[in-house]
Amino acid sequence: MATSLTVETVRSGDGKLALIATGEIDLSNIDVFDQALATATAEVAGSGAALIVDLSQVEYLDSAAINALFARADQIHVIAHPLLMRSLTVSGLAELATVEAAPPAAQD
Repeated sequence: MATSLTVETVRSGDGKLALIATGEIDLSNIDVFDQALATATAEVAGSGAALIVDLSQVEYLDSAAINALFARADQIHVIAHPLLMRSLTVSGLAELATVEAAPPAAQD
């Protein structure tokens, strides 16, 4: 049974592209997340802008999700739920991509 995950891509008023994930990311739904990430990073490629990957509403991700983020580390800016910060730092992703904790209001 697949874990609940929704992924949407939105463009902010200043034109920045963001991929917003809600739920949990694991082996049961990594294909959906990885495909959305691939499509969105392709859209920003060549623009000089990083894709904002908003994980502020994600409280769990497994190694497959971290690998998907690693594969695009030079193209993304991650905004993560504070529960994810340790995993993203220990994995080394925070050394390759911009990773910041979401503000408390974003987690509600």
